[in-house]
Formats: sequence, structure tokens, C-alpha cells
Amino acid sequence: MSISPQTHLNYRPINEEHIQEIMGIELEAYPEPWTMGMFRDEIKNPHSHFHIAYERETLIGYCGFWLLVDDAHITSITVARNHRGKGFGRAQLDHLIVEAKRLGAVKLSLEVRESNANAIKLYSSSGFVPVGRRKGYYSRTREDAILMDYFIEDSPSGGNELE
Repeated sequence: MSISPQTHLNYRPINEEHIQEIMGIELEAYPEPWTMGMFRDEIKNPHSHFHIAYERETLIGYCGFWLLVDDAHITSITVARNHRGKGFGRAQLDHLIVEAKRLGAVKLSLEVRESNANAIKLYSSSGFVPVGRRKGYYSRTREDAILMDYFIEDSPSGGNELE
């Protein structure tokens, strides 16, 4: 299922007031959730481009990346449980690709839990390709991470499909 043409997400840079609200989503979404301190670090980190996503005034989720030279390393794309399966993850990924390109990135990279089939399907269908594996990357579960990259100049329309 995808977002209807009438649906539009609004993005706001993360700030301290958002942390308590997004912690509820974080705790239900991940077996190894970020802490409040990790979100505070995103606010302070000059390389972080982290956004909260709203549909009207309803918090849908959040997403972000670290821009390191010309690589936008995606740190999170998270959708609240009651909003999953509606295309909001793809909308946030598209937002990150546009933002990364606007800021001069030529590549986006990420790690994804090997058991997260929905995320892997989303990334693959958006042009990300697997480039490696990190054995036991997730400390609590010892699960491997799949490394994936997206090259803006190699995208189907030369990186212009989201403009």
C-alpha cells in the first residue's frame, strides 16, 4: 500500500521537545532502541541531519543521516506502528535521498538487520544494493547487519527521479 496523492509529510529538524514523544515509537520499534542521550547527540552533532515526520499534526516517524564528506549514512528511518504499511517509510527514504543530494552527497549508505525483510525490500526497490555484511553487528541479538549503498549518479534517471 502506498501513500495517497493527497498525503504529504512535513519534516522538522529534531529538537529536545521531540525526544520524549519519539521515544515511545523507538521503544516499540526496535529490539535495541536508541536512548534519549543518543537522540540528544543527534541534535548536537553537526554532521547529523535528523528530521521528525508529521502528517498534519500527527507524528508519523523520524529519519536521519550523517553527512560525512559526500556519503550520507542513514542512521534511522522509523515509522510508528499504527502508520506502517502505508508508504510512510518510502516517503521518509525519498526525503533523505533528496536532502542528501541537495547537500552534495553522491552516495547513501546504511546497515539493516538481516531479519528486517520489509526494510530490505524497501531499500532494494529504491535502488540500494547490498555491498557487505557485518557479522554480529547488533550487540543484543548478535544478528548480522546487511550493508547497502545507493549511488545518486547510478540511479535510473541519473539521480533526478525525486526532483
